[in-house]
Amino acid sequence: MANKLAIIASNGGLFDAYKVFNIATAAAATDTEVAIFFTFEGLNLIHKQAYQQLPMPAGKEHFEQGFKRANVPSIPQLVELAQEMGVKIIACQMTMDVMNLQKEDFIEGIDVGGAVTFLDFAQDAKVTLTF
Repeated sequence: MANKLAIIASNGGLFDAYKVFNIATAAAATDTEVAIFFTFEGLNLIHKQAYQQLPMPAGKEHFEQGFKRANVPSIPQLVELAQEMGVKIIACQMTMDVMNLQKEDFIEGIDVGGAVTFLDFAQDAKVTLTF
């Protein structure tokens, strides 16, 4: 097996984004090849408007101060870092079609592909995670 990490991002909340991009950047920092497949609500994490304003989950507002105090990067900063580190970002074509979204609706530098595109990468990954 290759030194690869395959991540499926199917949820689109703020905490989901931190999980996905924290794991992806940590893995990339250890010379692991990383690809993230964004599908359904997970597309929010790379959508030009949505990823800049992901809401704090209800009842978890106290985390906001903790993020600031711990100097945790914003989601747009983590996305940029992931891209700089070579993390491959794949938006699900089928979900985009269902939601009537175009590649232009998303951040620059993404790939658009179907499940086969992701599976081609993931088939020899050491680890596959879903968030």
